[in-house]
Amino acid sequence: MCTDCGCPPPEQHHHGHQHDPKHGSRHHDHDHLDRGNVGADTRTVRIEEDLLAKNNRLAAANRELFRRHQLLVLNLVSSPGSGKTSILERTLADLKEDLAFAVLEGDQQTAHDAERIAATGVPVQQINTGAGCHLDAHMVGHGVEHFDLAHTAVLFIENVGNLVCPAAFDLGEECKVAVLSVTEGEDKPVKYPQMFRAAEVLLINKIDLLPHLRFDLEKCKAYARQVHPGIRIFELSCHSGAGMAAWYDWLREGVQKKKI
Repeated sequence: MCTDCGCPPPEQHHHGHQHDPKHGSRHHDHDHLDRGNVGADTRTVRIEEDLLAKNNRLAAANRELFRRHQLLVLNLVSSPGSGKTSILERTLADLKEDLAFAVLEGDQQTAHDAERIAATGVPVQQINTGAGCHLDAHMVGHGVEHFDLAHTAVLFIENVGNLVCPAAFDLGEECKVAVLSVTEGEDKPVKYPQMFRAAEVLLINKIDLLPHLRFDLEKCKAYARQVHPGIRIFELSCHSGAGMAAWYDWLREGVQKKKI
C-alpha cells in the first residue's frame, strides 16, 4: 500500500513508446508488494517500511546512474490542472536547441500528455500507473532505459497529479519542483505541507490570470516559506511567457553545475 494514502501499489504499469505514444504501450508486470491479509497495525507499519526501504534502494541506484551521466533530473509534482505539461511544452519548445531533454510522463491512464510532449520533438516515455497514485523509483529505473542518457542534459519526470503520495517517494531526482497555479487556493502549501517541504522549487503558474482572480500571491509565497523557508519561488505564465526567463536561467545553471 502507499505509505500516505493507503492505495495499493499498481500491479502493472505501462511504458509507452518513446517516440510516438500513439503506437501503443509496452506492458510490464511487477509484484511490488505481497498483499496478503493485514490483520494488525504492526503488520501495516512493517509493510510501509518495507515499501519505502525498497523504493529508497532503487532510488539510490537511479541517482548513481544519473550522477554518472551528469544528468539534471527534476521531479515535477502538483495537483491536476496546475499546468505541469503546459510548462514542459513551453520549456522544451524554447530550450530544446540549447539543452538536450528527455521526459518521463506519469499518468494513471492514457498517453495524452506524452503525445503533447512528443510533438515538441523531445524523447518521451509514458508510464501508466493504473490504480497507483504516484511514480516510484522502480518505474523510473525502467522508464529511462529507453533514453540515450549519455546525450541528455535534463530529464524531466512529470509525476501523477497528486499533492500527497509523490512527496514520500524518492525517484533518484535532483529535486522536486512543485507547480501551483493561481486558480488554486493560496493556502495549498499549508494544506499539503509534506509536499511543499519536500520540494526545493515552487513554480507559481498562470500569473497572467491574477487580475481576474482573488488569489493572494504574497500570502501564497509566505505560506510556502512557512513550511519550507529555503524554497526557491518562480512566478510565471507558460501562456504569456511572463517569468519564464528566470526559470530557464535556473535550468541552465543547474546543467552547468552538473558538469563541474
